[in-house]
Amino acid sequence: MQKQLNDVREKYVSGDLSRRDFVKYCAVAGVAAGLVGGPFGLARQALAQGSIRFDGWGGTTSQAFRRYAFEPFTQATGVRVIDGEFGDMDTYLTRVIASFPPGGEFNLAHLSGVFDYARYVGLEFNSALDESKIPNLALVMESMIAPYRKLTPEALSAVPYNLGQTGIAYNTKHISKEKAEELGASLLWDDSVRGNLGSWGDWRTNIWYAALHTGQNPNDIQDMDAVWNALRAQVPMVKKYWGSGAELMSLLAGEEIYATVAWSGRIAHLQNDGYPIGFLAPKNCYSWQECIFVIKGTDLDVAQQLLDFMLAPEASIAVAEGQMYPPSLDPTKVDLPESIHKLPAFDPTGKLDGYLFADPLYWNDKQMEWAERWDRIRATS
Repeated sequence: MQKQLNDVREKYVSGDLSRRDFVKYCAVAGVAAGLVGGPFGLARQALAQGSIRFDGWGGTTSQAFRRYAFEPFTQATGVRVIDGEFGDMDTYLTRVIASFPPGGEFNLAHLSGVFDYARYVGLEFNSALDESKIPNLALVMESMIAPYRKLTPEALSAVPYNLGQTGIAYNTKHISKEKAEELGASLLWDDSVRGNLGSWGDWRTNIWYAALHTGQNPNDIQDMDAVWNALRAQVPMVKKYWGSGAELMSLLAGEEIYATVAWSGRIAHLQNDGYPIGFLAPKNCYSWQECIFVIKGTDLDVAQQLLDFMLAPEASIAVAEGQMYPPSLDPTKVDLPESIHKLPAFDPTGKLDGYLFADPLYWNDKQMEWAERWDRIRATS
């Protein structure tokens, strides 16, 4: 690590490195040293000739990418896709920040929502894609592209790839559909699930549903005291805060929990396997889209080739069927099969009217304060 710091300092003194990047590197060097493999652990591998790195959510999501996109792409082009995984967005961003220079270790990432796009742009980790080299981007819903263009009108740094909802999953053996629909978001505070309630540890999701439970718009919360009080009341009811999609599915399949916030695609997998799990998308359900972000410093020629390959209907539909999340393809431009039409969160119009997405500026501005407050409530309640 000391040698790396010395090398960085020499680049700064000689004028080959900006002050901003020098300070950024020095600030994270201590954190980076504690990461598995260190900030340069995979650099040589990621920069190997004829390869590019892609980081995703793991589990069934990564399996679908690997089988229907990465392996066929390698067969077609000879370019190997190094397939990495992460558990949550904040931890992954820490790893990217610790990577120096940006793109040296990390190239493409399956980011969650427009707010993550805004965070990476704010850190100047964005690249400038040449859309003429991604012709299949024309098949994507404009309603999904527009939020990214608003943040970076000069050039996109990502392409939308799929969408989903964080709704409420419930075991139909213990909770009726009628009761779930009657209670809506408040099902997550009902005494009947006390001790058999699950949730994701993510601060945004818990605050979002507490806002719904207290009758508020999650993108314009007026009474935060009511939200914090609701969360304090809910924490003792929770049996398990799950940390991954695989754990979510295991808890529901094993009937360790009867109700939880849940990702629509993971619940579709359980339903497809015959488990008695219902999925509720209450009013103002947490809707989201995921993009494939290209980090600054990445070989854009290879990245754009991979993006275009992944957006081709053959690959995009196959990945969507594997992940069970609707693709970003516009159903008015692409003939999508019935298997896609049946997926939770699918919109046959392609306009996404009525889908409530997190306002990136609103939520990113609150992150430090709200995430810290949520951690304290979860730890002390």
